Amino acid sequence: MRINKTKVSLGFIVAGALTVVFGVVLLFVGPAVMKDQIIKNTVIDPKNELSYTMWKDVPVPFFMSVYFFNVLNPKEILAGEKPMVEQKGPYVYRKQIRKENITFHENNTVSYREYRKYFFEPSMSAGTESDIVTIPNMLVLGASIMMENLPFAVRLMISATFKTFKEGPFLTKPVGELMWGYDSGLVDFLNKYLPGMLPSSGKFGLFAEFNNSNTGLFTIFTGKDDIRNVHRVDSWNGLTELNYWRTPQCNMINGTAGQMWPPFMTTESTLPFYSPDACRSMELVYQRPGEMQGIPLYRYVAPKTLFANGTDYAPNEGFCPCRQSGLLNVSSCRHNSPVFISHPHFFNADPVLLKYVQGLSPSEDEHGLFIDIHPQTGVPLNVSIRLQLNLYMKRVSGITETGKISEVVMPMIWFEESGYIDGPILSTFHTNLVVLPAVMEYMQYGFIALGLATILIASLVHHKARASEKEQIKDSLDHETKGKSFIKNAGGCAHKGIHKHE
Repeated sequence: MRINKTKVSLGFIVAGALTVVFGVVLLFVGPAVMKDQIIKNTVIDPKNELSYTMWKDVPVPFFMSVYFFNVLNPKEILAGEKPMVEQKGPYVYRKQIRKENITFHENNTVSYREYRKYFFEPSMSAGTESDIVTIPNMLVLGASIMMENLPFAVRLMISATFKTFKEGPFLTKPVGELMWGYDSGLVDFLNKYLPGMLPSSGKFGLFAEFNNSNTGLFTIFTGKDDIRNVHRVDSWNGLTELNYWRTPQCNMINGTAGQMWPPFMTTESTLPFYSPDACRSMELVYQRPGEMQGIPLYRYVAPKTLFANGTDYAPNEGFCPCRQSGLLNVSSCRHNSPVFISHPHFFNADPVLLKYVQGLSPSEDEHGLFIDIHPQTGVPLNVSIRLQLNLYMKRVSGITETGKISEVVMPMIWFEESGYIDGPILSTFHTNLVVLPAVMEYMQYGFIALGLATILIASLVHHKARASEKEQIKDSLDHETKGKSFIKNAGGCAHKGIHKHE
């Protein structure tokens, strides 16, 4: 049986056209399907096994690296000289996070408490918790600032109390005690006769209230009704706004709880979040794009205005009373203790702060904070939050422990909380967010290319088949014409022969 190439080629042209149409449809439908899948897997729902586990248990390893500013000249500082410090550390702690009391509500929100616990990691540290460090004594120098406006006689009594409990202006103790608490007769006395004055009722340490604690009762949106609201804080400890600061704007609880953000971010998006430890909402801004093992990311950093004072940045006026730009006064949420938060080594702060303390050297690479986030899902891939704790100190008359200390914002410690996605989770992310979209994209253009190639080849075959058919028809007609001419000529010859014979 002879194959009709014309009909076959027409069939392939139709098939090619359908393939092109299918590819074009995929071109528009594919992203919509991917977007729908991201939405389904981003909603906080126990049915979303991977994303829910990441949110609930935070399987990514997190570490807190602590650096102490060891005071080199405590006696000279008391005589009014410039403080000299040297950085010691890091002392690294593995941070364990778990969410408990998870309760879903009918208004598409979920409440929980997040507990944290720290474990020392000797192999990652530059020393041990038994290392001896000298830092300002917050109990003495902080209390002195808090009491400076009391009557002179009261200040004399406070100074006598410090002497009774042998509390001086500086502490020289092991890192472990400074971090998690040490026994103090003064602390016991204050907790007994002035309850509530100190942040903790037990031992006094810089991070005593952090270990084995929770960050408060968060209620956040699940994103079930609107994915743009997923992870956004609805309330904290039952509050929809704070009461620490002087303006409604500064008291707003904005953004997420600081672990994940809504998907489909652009370079115009920001990263707002509420930090209970900083007692305020903060917002990071886009810096640049990047990649982490093939996964696209956006890097977000702290703007210079984050800790700017009210003079340099008017919206921050509510966080005052302020000092130089680069310092956040958190005394209003820290029992009125003269404590300030800044970037490490006063990075992005008023340069004048560096003139009052010797031994600081700020740089963006070592002291700037950042979050690398996957823009399609709002999941952080690499996080480094770096902050410094500072104590404002000066001479207070009547309290002899303050000596002739010059007015200074004294750095005490800085710490970095860091973590990044790795291992099986990163592999899953790479497969779902890089490989599958790439395969789908190649399929889209592959179908279009295959369809166009099929149409082109089939058209050429069709053209040749048509030309061949025409040639065959022409040959057939020519043969028929020659045959008729031969018969006609033969008939003519025969007729002539008959006449001649007659």
